[in-house]
Amino acid sequence: MPHGNHSGSNGSRLGLRKLHTKRYHLAVDLTVLAASFALAYLLRFDFHVPADELHRGLIQLPYVVLVQLLALILAGVYTFIWRYVGLAEVKSFCAAAWWSSLAFVLLRLGLPEATEEWRVPFSVILMDAVFAFGGVLAARVVRRVVYEQGEKRRKAALPGNGHKKRVLLIGAGRAGMLAAKEIKNRDDLCLSIKGFVDDEPNKQGSLIQGVRVLGGTQDLPRLVAELEIDHVIVTVVHSTRERFRRILDICEQIPVRVRVIPGLHDILQGRVTFTRIRDVQIEDLLGREPVQLEEAEVRRFLTSKTVMVTGAGGSIGSELARQVARFQPASLLLVERAEFALFEIERELRAAYPALNVVALVGDVGDRGRMISIFGAHRPQVVFHAAAHKHVPMMESNPAEAVKNNVLATNALGEVAGDFGVEVFVLISTDKAVRPTSVMGASKRVAELVIQDLDRRFDTRYVAVRFGNVIGSTGSVIPIFREQIRKGGPVTVTHRDMVRYFMTIPEAAQLVLQAGTMGKGGEIFILDMGEPVRILDLAKDTITLSGLKPYEDIEIVFTGIRAGEKLFEELDTADEHVAKTYHPKIFTGKIAAYTGEQVRWGLEQLARLSAEGKTEELYHFLQGFLPEACLTAQPTAAPFRAAPEIRIVKTQTA
Repeated sequence: MPHGNHSGSNGSRLGLRKLHTKRYHLAVDLTVLAASFALAYLLRFDFHVPADELHRGLIQLPYVVLVQLLALILAGVYTFIWRYVGLAEVKSFCAAAWWSSLAFVLLRLGLPEATEEWRVPFSVILMDAVFAFGGVLAARVVRRVVYEQGEKRRKAALPGNGHKKRVLLIGAGRAGMLAAKEIKNRDDLCLSIKGFVDDEPNKQGSLIQGVRVLGGTQDLPRLVAELEIDHVIVTVVHSTRERFRRILDICEQIPVRVRVIPGLHDILQGRVTFTRIRDVQIEDLLGREPVQLEEAEVRRFLTSKTVMVTGAGGSIGSELARQVARFQPASLLLVERAEFALFEIERELRAAYPALNVVALVGDVGDRGRMISIFGAHRPQVVFHAAAHKHVPMMESNPAEAVKNNVLATNALGEVAGDFGVEVFVLISTDKAVRPTSVMGASKRVAELVIQDLDRRFDTRYVAVRFGNVIGSTGSVIPIFREQIRKGGPVTVTHRDMVRYFMTIPEAAQLVLQAGTMGKGGEIFILDMGEPVRILDLAKDTITLSGLKPYEDIEIVFTGIRAGEKLFEELDTADEHVAKTYHPKIFTGKIAAYTGEQVRWGLEQLARLSAEGKTEELYHFLQGFLPEACLTAQPTAAPFRAAPEIRIVKTQTA
């Protein structure tokens, strides 16, 4: 009972304090409004107000102040906290000034001359509006300034606040301005901005958020020494790989630590905040422009629909699930045979989107019975098929499994989708399907042919999306490099001239969603992967960003090209002339296609050979079935027996 009385007394004191604060605010506003009206009258008559005008003014004062106070209330001014008033709230004060002044003007014009004492002069109306509403706004601004100064003094007195890191911001654009604002308002970051650096001459010398642009990147060595800078923070949202590399090279020579803020697209999607400053990562050196989705189209494509993602526990599948979840589908079906991977992505999505119906389904896409059960129970309308075996050297040793998962399971799942009337079926393919030199690439090329055949057989729209390597995906090169560096090296590179196309996982997933909205059926979309990157350069950059030096702290060893690997990956061939779509990063065009009879005959042969485990015959068959392939295995089995009248038919896809 005493505890309850104590809580009640605290609540009473808090209520009394709020009441006193409101009374104080009202008293200040009434004083400002009355004083403003009096000042307007004094100015109107050069501080010599005639007796009759003074009489009129005293009559008008109460109702003028009352109307203005009512206007402030209706404009929502009294919902604002004084110490947080900023530019966003100014429009409410302007609205109150406009509507109250309009009321006085209408009264001036509408009242008869017999009521002259109620008619406020036009000049007084104008001056009073400026003084009154400017005054009440100024009172709040003064309160905010006093509060912020007090907060600064309080924080400065806290232990440890005298040791802030001195930083320079590189990039005086929009992102730099927002970053400076956030850093200045967040004392807990313990950062002190000493200036901007920007290579645009028209920005140099200017002030942004009270911080001066001190020079260009060529001035970094001098500025770091003169200002005793601890960190350089890159705030450039769009930067080429060469520019980022140049900034890193300059900072390595000084030396000074380089950090970055997240990209604007990550911030706007709610993934991170400006103040989550981090170390430079290898993704920052790709120099790729962030994807601009046609959000309205993707929203129409996914919102309120049941969407299935296969391979949902993998790197691409899980990111597809995250991206789909943003567009509020009716249900999100996560199909995955790896139990723990499925548990992880389900838990993440349930936490991030509590209102979303997330359904975790353990199952193998090659199990037709299980897939029929899932489709019958949940009736998906859109399917993103990301389940696949993708590790090139491993699939060279296990070709039958590559064929079962990448080809036969794709066909089985696609047929089930067609039988249940799925609207769109999107296959995730790979650049390794172009002139394949590996079983994995060949199996993905056959899967593309399967998709085109399914599109002819069912009303469902079937499309495939091709792209290259994805940074950070399971089994990709960069996580391997990082693990090797953690162990002290060496970092292994297969060949000094090997190059690959790279994109980030979110970028790949977003473009897959976009391609899904564009497909009419039968297309094989090719994603713009930008410029290829040398794996050796990637290895050197990963070592450098770990704070070490290549060949000195960490050795780089060349191990030779592995079975099935290419020196240069391709995204299209001379026979596959790509055509532009309305999205600048998605292309389509002439893709080699087989007749339905040829595809189904090929599937029968692949099913038989993979079931029997005849590895050499399987290699031989794939080489013959795909004349453009150049598989590296040297089979000794009987030569490939072609299907009657098999030939490649090239078709133009829209």
